[in-house]
Amino acid sequence: MQRRYSTPAALLAVAVAAPAAHAAGAPAARPQTAAHDFGSRVHIASGLLLGGRTYSYRGQAVVVEGPRPFAEPGVATVEIFRGGRRAAAVRGRLRGGGFSVRLRARRLGTYRLKVTIRRDGDPEDRGRTARLAVHVVAPEASAGASGLKVRLLQRGLARLGYVTSRSGRFDAATGRAVLAFRKVNGMSRTSAASRQVYKLLLSGRGGFALEHPGAGKHVEFDWSRQVLVLARGGRPQRIYHASSGKPSTPTVFGRFRFYLKTPGTNAKGMVYSSYFIGGYAVHGYAEVPSYPASHGWIRVPIPNAVSIYDWISLGDPIYVYR
Repeated sequence: MQRRYSTPAALLAVAVAAPAAHAAGAPAARPQTAAHDFGSRVHIASGLLLGGRTYSYRGQAVVVEGPRPFAEPGVATVEIFRGGRRAAAVRGRLRGGGFSVRLRARRLGTYRLKVTIRRDGDPEDRGRTARLAVHVVAPEASAGASGLKVRLLQRGLARLGYVTSRSGRFDAATGRAVLAFRKVNGMSRTSAASRQVYKLLLSGRGGFALEHPGAGKHVEFDWSRQVLVLARGGRPQRIYHASSGKPSTPTVFGRFRFYLKTPGTNAKGMVYSSYFIGGYAVHGYAEVPSYPASHGWIRVPIPNAVSIYDWISLGDPIYVYR
């Protein structure tokens, strides 16, 4: 049973449940957890970690998880403080091997959380306590911006595999990564990091789902979204903005293998080219628009060309699909 105490619009309690890692049928409890270990194992399982701080966007569910430190039945209480004042508290039963409490941030600013676990029916039990904090933001960013909001953007992009700089400045590399992210997620093809972009990134969403996750080390080109993906171990490792053949000179579709690599720049302006069938190649080029525009080749921005060329090995497969 869940009980709610004073809960202003600043922070709304949503639910108390067992952590996802402890499914039905799991052991009823973990071994005893020492008091000094308990605090280090309580954590915020949502948002974005940067510089030791957890950031969430306004309205996002804040998920607090931790272990069950004893075998007996017990209660988890999360107290929420804002501006030094106690704003709300949530109380819920321990379940399975731990606890999971969901809160929803309604206002900007820093929230401090005090998490206490106590045994049932033991007035002498002073409980085990952990303290956390979450910083609630509502940023947007575009070219020329800098500071925390850009570092959050770059961290969120990088953890999903989008190739970006970590400069803290919204530079050209960041813009290309945002464009690739927006392409993957069906947004308008610009490089502006809107609130919707941040909302997805701070939730850990917006990554690329591989069409061929079992193919080992390979390359995928999604023609419909115009992105190039370097994959390994069943997950996207690097995701790039790219441009393929225009309707009059379309890109070929199918599964191929890279058979030839030529460094440098050739007479057609192709930079560090990796060929996969006939004259079709992945290569750098001076112009890489957000739509199909090439003579059938797969263009990538010149600043990315060498790293892509170095990653691809002869014999690696590439899948080109709509």
